[in-house]
Amino acid sequence: MTAPHWLSAAEIAQAYAARTLSPVELVTALLARIETLDPKLNAFIRLDADAAMQAARQAEAEITAGRPRGKLHGVPVGIKDIIDVAGLPTTAHSKILVGNIAKADAVVIQKLRQAGAIVMGKLSTHEFAIGGPSFDLPFPPARNPWNRDHHPGGSSSGSGAGVAAGLFPLALGTDTGGSVRNPASACGIVGLKPTYGLVSRRGVFPLSFTLDHVGPMTRTVADNALLLDTIAGHDPADPGSAPTNARHFGRQLDRGVRNLRIGFVRHFHERDLPAHPEVAAALEDVARVLQAEGAQVDTITLPTLTEFAGINRVILCSEAWSIHAKWLRERPGDYGQLARRRLLPGAFMTAGDYVGAQRRRSEVIAAVEDRLRDYDVLLCASSMDPSSRMDDADETARTYPRQARTPFNVTGHPALAMMSGLSRGGLPVSVQFVGRYFDDATVLRVAAAYERATGWHKQKPPIG
Repeated sequence: MTAPHWLSAAEIAQAYAARTLSPVELVTALLARIETLDPKLNAFIRLDADAAMQAARQAEAEITAGRPRGKLHGVPVGIKDIIDVAGLPTTAHSKILVGNIAKADAVVIQKLRQAGAIVMGKLSTHEFAIGGPSFDLPFPPARNPWNRDHHPGGSSSGSGAGVAAGLFPLALGTDTGGSVRNPASACGIVGLKPTYGLVSRRGVFPLSFTLDHVGPMTRTVADNALLLDTIAGHDPADPGSAPTNARHFGRQLDRGVRNLRIGFVRHFHERDLPAHPEVAAALEDVARVLQAEGAQVDTITLPTLTEFAGINRVILCSEAWSIHAKWLRERPGDYGQLARRRLLPGAFMTAGDYVGAQRRRSEVIAAVEDRLRDYDVLLCASSMDPSSRMDDADETARTYPRQARTPFNVTGHPALAMMSGLSRGGLPVSVQFVGRYFDDATVLRVAAAYERATGWHKQKPPIG
């Protein structure tokens, strides 16, 4: 039998049904693994072991009594620490909010609890989801389980590191400029930024109202679909939530890619931000695999990464300043250096800057929509480089913005990052798939076909 900590959520549900594993046995095994490995990884800010065991006992009793709640009943999940879990601190990894105890669950946590999932605790992030791998905060930064000297991506850093290391099979992250897909890329897991408005953000500390998303992070595509099924849905109290009937996101996972049209955005990694040779080679391999599986793959163009990045920066900085202005004026020294440096430019954005960025945003959305009329899914880079060493601040500053994730926060299209290989240094490299609005199912379908054809998800980090 596969070690319990490497079981997928789907396999856990099967094991529960077959009575070969119980929720109490699984949580006990994971807590032991966390005790051993997390001091090396710093994935957790707050492990809620007692509550997790209590939830495991309840799930075990319900499953034994024939009252299963669904496919995530008794499945553990980690929560990024900008998402409210009632009774636990929501610190955003910052001194500013160290004593901030959540009074209620965020909507996504309510949905997880209704499905019977087991909340394991709160996970490391970059400060307020914007800082970076920082050493001047109340908690240490998470580390990459493939090589602890390297960063695990961000800002959903603890989510990526914990899923990859087998501390829990599922996690929630948030994504404003790529913060679900960056750790998915760096840690070799699957991270989906759903269509904007598909998942409620109520109870999640905001960074940018226009760009924020909550998304699932998992080791397999099937688990990603399961988690998205659980957390998706209209929330009338979230002004950004969409009244959509999109659901059953895993319904197409076995259909393959034959006759699908895939647009390969090569200029992102060839001209706009030339990628590391191993990343570029892996992307070409992805295209060849999908062609061999029966897809039509054509080279296409979109607006440049520079254009997308400029729009994202103005909108994000302006909206983030509106949230942080009071604290930055009154308590600037309580921010870490990186977060403070990234938030302060918002003070100098004008109304004209913001309106101009929103107008240009409408134009680049139209450009992406135009290409998606001809193609079912887009293929492009995620990160342009494997993750850098955490002690090399200059290299981290150079490589961190070298990515193609930001465009799809600007446009709101669903975008998924997953492992596409290992560098010669043993670090994951990645690919990104992008789809039409509320057609997250087709993005997952393409990712599942690639996963089956390559098996990269079976690779495990050398963490123990």
